[in-house]
Amino acid sequence: MIFKPLGSIGALVEWPEKIDVEILKEIGSLRQKIEKELHEVVIDIVPAYNSLSVFFNTSKIRYSSVIRKINDIYNKKGDDIIPGSKLWRIPVCYDMSFGIDLEEIARVKKMSVKEIVKLHTSVIYDVYFIGFLPGFLYLGGLPEAIHYKRRAKPRQKVLKGAVGIADAQTGIYPMESPGGWNIIGNSPFKFFSVEEDPPCFARSGDKILFYSVDLNEHKRIRKAVEMGSFKLENEVYG
Repeated sequence: MIFKPLGSIGALVEWPEKIDVEILKEIGSLRQKIEKELHEVVIDIVPAYNSLSVFFNTSKIRYSSVIRKINDIYNKKGDDIIPGSKLWRIPVCYDMSFGIDLEEIARVKKMSVKEIVKLHTSVIYDVYFIGFLPGFLYLGGLPEAIHYKRRAKPRQKVLKGAVGIADAQTGIYPMESPGGWNIIGNSPFKFFSVEEDPPCFARSGDKILFYSVDLNEHKRIRKAVEMGSFKLENEVYG
């Protein structure tokens, strides 16, 4: 691990720069250990693909002490924590009215649209972290056959609930925004709400499984979401 100061109240802990499920497990384990052992001085912890940002109360602890304690926690033997996770099943409509980049991907990959949808719904994805918008889940585990480069020119408006592909990642836009990912479908679920506790249902280390729904089912679920009567299917993973 590499340690760097992050402003005046933070420490950045870095792993090798790659998307790797073993690094994800290490980050999740260390995060839980820090939450357990340094809860009196730590303000917030933010995970990413290959890093952990730890923000601390400078009136109670100094940067050098935080680094030493985190390093000691990481190297402590026989105290590994296996992060608990949930598997969430998320409905996605891959109708061409939503999947505006499906035909392009299919043409370049020399595949049918049905094959792309089948592959996208065939695996369990890992939630690596949440950003760049509140509730935007960065998901790893996309089948290599449908890896596809980001768009050279981002769109000014991507619909709320749009499901996209960018290189080896897939993810869902929780709200309307600009975006450069290739859009293959849309989910009617609400991925972020300040009225919920927590505002985003998933956390780093959780699992996601997409399932395909048609336009009518998409409309039905969206209406149920608006009425507050729709709940995602989930279960403890592993």
